[in-house]
Amino acid sequence: MLTSRHEKFLRELFPGDGSLFTPEEKLIFGTDASRLSGQPWAVVRPENREQIVELLRWAEAEKVPLFTRGRATNVVGGAVPDKGGVVVSMLRMNRVRDISAVDFVAVVEPGVINGDFQKELKKRKLFYPPDPASAAFSTLGGNVAMGAGGMRAVKYGVTRDYVLGVEAVLPGGRVMRFGGRCHKNVAGLDLARLFVGSEGSLGVMTELTLKLLPLPEATASLLAGFGTLDAALDAARAVFGCGTLPTAMEFMAGLVLEAIAGEGEAPWPQGTQAALLLRIDGSESAVAEDLRRLEAVFKRYDPTCLLTGRGQDEEPLWELRKLINPASFRIAPNKISDDVTVPRGKVGEAVKRFQALGRERNLKMLLFGHLGDGNLHVNIMHDASNPDELARARQTKEDVLRITIELGGTLSGEHGVGLTKLPYLHWQIGEPERALMRDVKKVFDPSGILNPGKGY
Repeated sequence: MLTSRHEKFLRELFPGDGSLFTPEEKLIFGTDASRLSGQPWAVVRPENREQIVELLRWAEAEKVPLFTRGRATNVVGGAVPDKGGVVVSMLRMNRVRDISAVDFVAVVEPGVINGDFQKELKKRKLFYPPDPASAAFSTLGGNVAMGAGGMRAVKYGVTRDYVLGVEAVLPGGRVMRFGGRCHKNVAGLDLARLFVGSEGSLGVMTELTLKLLPLPEATASLLAGFGTLDAALDAARAVFGCGTLPTAMEFMAGLVLEAIAGEGEAPWPQGTQAALLLRIDGSESAVAEDLRRLEAVFKRYDPTCLLTGRGQDEEPLWELRKLINPASFRIAPNKISDDVTVPRGKVGEAVKRFQALGRERNLKMLLFGHLGDGNLHVNIMHDASNPDELARARQTKEDVLRITIELGGTLSGEHGVGLTKLPYLHWQIGEPERALMRDVKKVFDPSGILNPGKGY
């Protein structure tokens, strides 16, 4: 625990409500969207890099663990102070320092909200593609720390593809700047990208330089339902075969569709076993041609429904996708969620094996995800108050992860490792490789004070 001397230092460095010490003030800072929790010794809210430099100098000297935090939207326990220490909330470092339509670059502080940033860019006809499901309230710093993905990844890639530069403070107060404003840079090791997905274990990021793109002139969306899972997967393969690269390609299996229908009127008829939801973008003429081509592709697979929308008319289609989380609790009161990714060609086998697990264990399996890049979200629905059912759900989670590895997949496509995936990471990554990762961490964080026990 902190000594009175420690507390005095923190109060002076972070005056007023910049530092929190009472149990009531600290409570919310001990948890994240994983619903795991810990007990922080204190919470600090830096407003500038200079405060962070002094904090990291002090923490290294006193060997005090630090847990950096944004909006804590991650679902793997990545922001939980499970070992006790000081939580560093970055929400007050939320300035957009520069947006350049000449360099196609933005310089931001880590506490900027992704959705707010995208709205500001849209006014200037600029575009930042990474769009995690939490974009409306997650921070850019958190997105970088956890290596966030999103629905537009199939065409535009993920967060790591847009990080050009990172300014970070390392233990001891060392300020480091990696990368810069250039879109191409192969001078030395790419240490900026090393911070993407590092889960706050290497340094405290104070500034990010992000790549921007021109805002597409037009967008359109298409929702197609199918009578069988195989028809949906065949149609998805045909999309790539027709020469059109969707911005997003979302997949929803039958039970997901039933749950959404329970929330209100759904456009697909009863008996629909799978649905695809696509978005395309580009020039007006290109979008019109791609939409015509995709409609023709889907009609070859006897869709149970086929709806399209352009511009504002797209939003009702995507609202259906957003209903998945609240609708899931119509199936059961609790769920164990996993984010796994398999090679594109193995998606069908993965879905069928996961569904078979659910039937074998008498559990409802909600399956959906980003089909374009093989990223599946597996929700194991159960009643946690029933000990037997909870045990079956936990065993099913392990079996889902084992099947994923067997298929050449990864235990985490976009959510990170944190605490919840760490016990299984050795199934995918060998001890020599993990030891090397820990050696890299020691170079940045010799005393292991930054988010200890997470990620690797």
